[in-house]
Amino acid sequence: MTVTKEELRAELERQAERYKDVYGGEVTTYAAQPEPERKPWRKRATIRDQAFAQELERMEKDLRSDDDPA
Repeated sequence: MTVTKEELRAELERQAERYKDVYGGEVTTYAAQPEPERKPWRKRATIRDQAFAQELERMEKDLRSDDDPA
């Protein structure tokens, strides 16, 4: 059996109203927070990240070679 969004919304509204009536409590609804795209503890360098790092190294080498008196 498939439940439509409207049926689910209606059921949640009924449950919220019942909770307010029976327990006298407040119901706070909010949107779920999305998960972060990349978790820092699982970070793997993408091809773009690797290319950027290589380009930085190349630029640093060029700068060092320019600074050396020949």
